Amino acid sequence: MKLASVDEMRFMDRFAMDKLGISEEILMENAGLAAVNLLQKEIGIRDKKFVIFCGSGNNGGDGLVVARLIHSKGGKAIVFLTGDRKKYRGAAKTNLDIIAELPVDVIKISAASDARREVLHCDAVIDALFGTGLDREIKGLAADVIELINNCGRKVLSLDIPSGVNGNTGEIMGVAVKADYTVTFGLPKTGNMFYPGYELGGKLFTTHISFPPSLYNRNELQVATNSQVTLPRRPAEAYKGSMGDVLFIAGAANYFGAPYFSAMSFLKAGGGYARLAAPETITPFIAGGGREIVYLPQAQTAAGSIALKNKKQLLAAAAGVDMAVIGPGLSLHKETARLVQDLVAGIKVPLLIDGDGLTAVAADPSILRKRKAPTILTPHLGEMASLTAKPVSEIRAHKISILQETAKKLQATIVLKGAHSLIGFANGEVYVNLSGNSGMATAGSGDVLTGCIAAMFGLGLAPEPATRKGVFLHGYAGDLAAAEKGIDGITARDIMDFLPQAMKNDRAGAIAADYFDPPVI
Repeated sequence: MKLASVDEMRFMDRFAMDKLGISEEILMENAGLAAVNLLQKEIGIRDKKFVIFCGSGNNGGDGLVVARLIHSKGGKAIVFLTGDRKKYRGAAKTNLDIIAELPVDVIKISAASDARREVLHCDAVIDALFGTGLDREIKGLAADVIELINNCGRKVLSLDIPSGVNGNTGEIMGVAVKADYTVTFGLPKTGNMFYPGYELGGKLFTTHISFPPSLYNRNELQVATNSQVTLPRRPAEAYKGSMGDVLFIAGAANYFGAPYFSAMSFLKAGGGYARLAAPETITPFIAGGGREIVYLPQAQTAAGSIALKNKKQLLAAAAGVDMAVIGPGLSLHKETARLVQDLVAGIKVPLLIDGDGLTAVAADPSILRKRKAPTILTPHLGEMASLTAKPVSEIRAHKISILQETAKKLQATIVLKGAHSLIGFANGEVYVNLSGNSGMATAGSGDVLTGCIAAMFGLGLAPEPATRKGVFLHGYAGDLAAAEKGIDGITARDIMDFLPQAMKNDRAGAIAADYFDPPVI
């Protein structure tokens, strides 16, 4: 499903009104209808009591529609206004005028305590305080009302986005509503999907409010959820070489896990032939746990990292495989960094760069632009800061635009790792991945991801969909591990060991649809 920024959604609203003749009143009515249909399904309406907090903008207007429709379905609605009645405009004012003619209590409050008794004796609260355009920190009455909502112990439905969450970044603007459900209008906004705001939204639903598909599926909307990528069929006559032959250049003294997890996860996710080029002294230790891997022991530096003199041998090995992976646990040794730069420039097959390999190329990113074969980069925020020469704070605030800019500049597919990892393509497309959990913030998890992406390529997907599929399956395997073991204490091995089950469930079509897109109502 496509996602929209706040400005893109404003354009869609305006286009619907000006070009398609869908009035603001109709859009607001459709938003309210969807919210009430959800209330009917999840809570019930007849003979139940609802408190609706309305701000003075269009989000408040949506709340007034909800109040009217609750009344029409036999429920009791009490509306508390936090803004001046005189500030209502357009469709919001129309709905305020309508509800004034109905036996629905509409009360202007000056303190949150004015609404406390009704809130504590209702069946559910509807948050219609602020929409997605909030760009300032919430203070005063609105902040007190949000505190009341969050402490009331009742079910909470937020309209469009929980009030207090930035519609673009998911940032909390001082304080924000913690909802059980959110109905977002038109399309989900990026702020609905980004942490920390995402975890305040509860179960997310989308309604297109009568927008035609030609509007909400426009090519100009370049951000989307990481929807299902179909795995290629595994041929009955498959052999190890046909399921992907990948060279992993990884490892250094004291870094035994990274090369093991990257190469072994490739096999666990369905890959056929894993070749691991690691320093000669650590190879026997890795081989003790990974007998299925083929080893290419490498001469090493005095510090125990792969030496520059292996360059010719490694280029020759890379020329004979389908893909090369470089970086997991490789170390930051100066000589090894030089080797990485030379290999990145010289390897002619698709290349995935992770970990210490990213730090090495960050010293001269221009070598990436000169590559002809596809390149995949998997940085976390700190590594992305090195690649872009931008502070982490700036990347957090402008993740999508910086990812788009960097992927285009480097002509690479980039996975910006984190909660709801982003996958950016050189053409500007960005995908938000919804699988995974906080327990995956553990040493070696990124190495498992590396192997998983390489496996998807080995199974026959092109580099871009292979990256999307690998990111999803990595997160999903982590979710399976968490379901069995709990979030605390998950290790990279746990994630890796659940890759076969993740693949099995995927092929069986047994993965819940909301892993890919919010339900549409």
